[in-house]
Amino acid sequence: MSTIRKQSIIASFVVYIGFALGFFNTFLFTRQGGFTKEQYGLIAVFTAAAQLMYSVANLGMTAFITKFFPYYKAHVPAKKNDQLTIALLVPLAGFLLVAILGLAFKGILVNRIFSNSPELPEHYYWLFPFGIGYSLFMILDAYAWQLHKAVLSNFLKEVMFRAFVTVLITLATFGFIASFKTFIGIYSFVYVALVIYLFFHLGRQGYLHFSFQRSIVTRKFRKKILTLIGFVWSGGLIFSLASIVDTIFVAAILPNGMGAAGVFTFGQYIASLIQAPQRAVIAASTGPLSQAWKDKDFHRLNKIYHRSSINMLLFSCAMFCLVWINFDDAIKTFHLQDAYTAAKWVFFWFGITRIIDMGTGLNAQIVSTSTYWRFEFMTGLILLALMLPLNFFLTRDLGMVGPAIANLISFVIYNGIRYVFLLRKFNMQPFDAKTAYAILISVVCFLLAYWPFKNFYGLQWMIVRSLVFCIPFGAAMIWLKLSPDAIPVWQTVKKRLGLTRELAN
Repeated sequence: MSTIRKQSIIASFVVYIGFALGFFNTFLFTRQGGFTKEQYGLIAVFTAAAQLMYSVANLGMTAFITKFFPYYKAHVPAKKNDQLTIALLVPLAGFLLVAILGLAFKGILVNRIFSNSPELPEHYYWLFPFGIGYSLFMILDAYAWQLHKAVLSNFLKEVMFRAFVTVLITLATFGFIASFKTFIGIYSFVYVALVIYLFFHLGRQGYLHFSFQRSIVTRKFRKKILTLIGFVWSGGLIFSLASIVDTIFVAAILPNGMGAAGVFTFGQYIASLIQAPQRAVIAASTGPLSQAWKDKDFHRLNKIYHRSSINMLLFSCAMFCLVWINFDDAIKTFHLQDAYTAAKWVFFWFGITRIIDMGTGLNAQIVSTSTYWRFEFMTGLILLALMLPLNFFLTRDLGMVGPAIANLISFVIYNGIRYVFLLRKFNMQPFDAKTAYAILISVVCFLLAYWPFKNFYGLQWMIVRSLVFCIPFGAAMIWLKLSPDAIPVWQTVKKRLGLTRELAN
C-alpha cells in the first residue's frame, strides 16, 4: 500500500495544481468582460464530443492494456512486444470511421439537433483534431499507468493541458489571438501536442517498442482479448454516453443552448474539484489491482477497496463543504458574470453524486480489472438506461438542474448494484464505523463554518470560513484515525517540521 499511497499523494498534488490552473482558466472564461457564456459552452461541447469520439474509436484498447499488460511484460521480450502496436493502430482505424460518420451526419447534427446553438456550425471541423488528439493521449495515458508513470501522465493531462489553455486565453485577452475562431483552431491541437511529447518521452526512456509480428501472448489469449475488448468497449461507450449526455441535452434542449451549456458546465466543473483525488487514486491503483487479480490476492484487493473508500469519502466531503460555504461569496468577490449564480444548485446535486460515487471506493476498477468485466458492461447498460430518459425529461421539466438530479439518481442505483455484487461475490465491502464518523464530522464542521459567517462577503471571509472548517476537520480526522494513509503522512510532516523531537523533549 505504501507505493499506492506515495503515487496517490504525488498524483493528487499534481491533480490539484491542475485544478488550480483549471479554476484560473474558468475565472478567465467566466469573468465579466471576458469570453461569453456561449463561447464557454462551446468549449464544454468540444470536451464532450472528444470523450464521445474516444469512446467510439478506442475499441476497448485501454482495457486491453490494463488487463493484459502484466502478461505481456512477463512472457514477451520488450522488442517483440506487440501490445502497444495493437493498442495504437486499432484506435487510429476506429477514429477514421468516426471522422467519416461525423462528416456524413454534419447536416443533421448542426441543423436539427443543435439548431438552437449557432456557434457550433462555424467551428464544427475543429472537433476532429481535438478528438483524435484526446483519443491517442488516453491510450498512451493507460500505457503510462502500467509503466508506473501515472504522475507524468497526470501532469500532462491535468497541468500541461490547462497551462496551454491559460497561455491561449492570455494571448486572446491581450489581442495576440484576434478572434475566437483562431482561438478554437489552436485549442483543438493542444492534445496533439501532448501526444507528441509523451510519445517522444516514453521513447527516450526506452518504453516504446513496436512489433508487427503476433507475440505468444496475443496468439494464446486472442479469444479472451477479443471478448474483453468487445464487452469493455461497449460498456465504455455506454458509460461515456451516460457521462456526457447531460451536456448534450442542455445544449440541444434548452433555449440559448450554448449559453445554458456554459452555465451548466461551470457548476459541473466546480463539482469536479470534489473528484480530483479519485483520478489520482485510480491512476495509482489500476496497475496494482490488475496484479492482485493475477496473483489472486484477495486480501490486497479488499484492502485497496476499503482504503480507497474512506480516503476518497473524506476528501469529497471536505471539498463539497468548502465549495458550498463559499460559492455565493466567490461569484461576487471574483466578479464573475451574474449568469453563473444559476450554477449553484447544479453544483449541489453533482457534488452529492460525487460524494456517493467516491465513497463507494474503487468498485468500478476492481470489477473491470477482474474476469467479471462482463458485469461492468451490464451495469453500464443499466446506467445508460437510467440516464437517457431521466436526463431528457428532467432537463425539459427542470432546466439545467434536471441533469444533475438525473445523475444523482442514476449513480446511486449504479453504485448500489456494484456494491451488492462485490459483497455477495467476494464478501468485500468498503464501509465501517469510520464511514459514519467521516460524514458526521463533515456535517458538524460545515455548520461551524457556515452559519456564523454566512452574511459576510469578501476574500478575507472566504479564508476565515475555510480555516474554521479545515482545522477541526483535520484534527478530528487525525484524532479518530479515520484514514490509515493519513497517519503516516502526518507522522512524516511532523518529522520534517521537527515537531516529533520537540514533543519528545
